[in-house]
Amino acid sequence: MPIIIDGYNLLHSIRKSEYHESTSDVQLCRIIGKFLKLTGEKGEIVFDGTGPKDKGGFDNISNLEVLFAGRNSDADTVIEDKIRANTAPKRLTIVSSDRRLRKAAQVRKATSVKSDAFWAGLEKQLSRKRPAREPAEKRRGLNESETKLWLKFFDLEQ
Repeated sequence: MPIIIDGYNLLHSIRKSEYHESTSDVQLCRIIGKFLKLTGEKGEIVFDGTGPKDKGGFDNISNLEVLFAGRNSDADTVIEDKIRANTAPKRLTIVSSDRRLRKAAQVRKATSVKSDAFWAGLEKQLSRKRPAREPAEKRRGLNESETKLWLKFFDLEQ
């Protein structure tokens, strides 16, 4: 399910918390990219304005395309256009607490998630402990010399 995020709306929402008050737009994108890679989703985040002159910090973020609305538009308008143009809007998830975007999502029957609720779910997902990977030896089994060693150890030599 593609996710479209109102960048500064989400950033403003998470900066309200004491822990994330200094989170930058680049840090936010990297965190979201990590989340999207973990969940196997693809997403876009749209920020107002033209963004920083050097956009190198936004390069190579997994599963996330970072967009800036430009001088003659705003993020809300860009996101509304994306909702309108989408050929499968029921599969979209729009992340914003902005009533205008939530209404646009509702009209096209896209899923709408408030920024704070999205962030809470993201943090919960990222904080989950991942099961440790099984060692390759478990699947591969013992080699011949290890087998002989264990047979000898348990006095089961043939």
